[in-house]
Amino acid sequence: MAPEDLAWRTLGSETDYTCPGFDVVRDDVELPDGTETDFHYVSEPPSVVVLAFTDGGEVVVIREWRQAVDRVNFGLPAGGLEADDEDVRAAARRELREETGYEAGSVERIATYEPSNGLFDSVFHYVVARGCEPTTDQDLDDNESIAVGTATFDDLRERAVGGDLRDGRSALAVLQYAARTDR
Repeated sequence: MAPEDLAWRTLGSETDYTCPGFDVVRDDVELPDGTETDFHYVSEPPSVVVLAFTDGGEVVVIREWRQAVDRVNFGLPAGGLEADDEDVRAAARRELREETGYEAGSVERIATYEPSNGLFDSVFHYVVARGCEPTTDQDLDDNESIAVGTATFDDLRERAVGGDLRDGRSALAVLQYAARTDR
C-alpha cells in the first residue's frame, strides 16, 4: 500500500479544551476506507531540549517537580519555543538561561523528533550547548520549581542506558549525543 493510501482526510477541526501550555483538539476525519470518525490529540508549541556542557566537561542538569508523575524529575533543561524566538538556537539559549542561570558559548542543533505522535503533535528540537557558564539567576515561570546542578556525561549515559533517566526527552538527548560521538 502506498503512503498516500494511508492518509486520513480532515473534514473539520475544533479545540475542545485550552489551558496554559497545550490544547486538546478534535478533528473530524475520513479514514481511507471511507469511515467518518473523530480523533482527539494534544497540541502544544515546539520545544527545545538542551544538552549543556560546561568548560570543565560537566553537563548542566535540573531537578524539577512533575505533577503528572507525582515526583521530582531529573533531566536536562528544556522548554517551549515562543512566538518571538528567532530560531531554535535562540530558544535554547533563553531556556538554558531562564531555567539554570547558565549562558552558552555556542549552540549546535543535533536532531528533531516527534516523541509521541500518536497522541501529541509535539516536536522536540535537540541541541548541544558548549562553554556554558553560570552568569545570572534563574528566571523561572510561576509554575516551575527547578534546582540546578551538574553531572558527568558518563553518569547521564549510564542512567539513560539503565533506565534510571526517566525523562524521555533527556534520555533521548543523551543517547543521541553518545551515538554521534561514540561516547
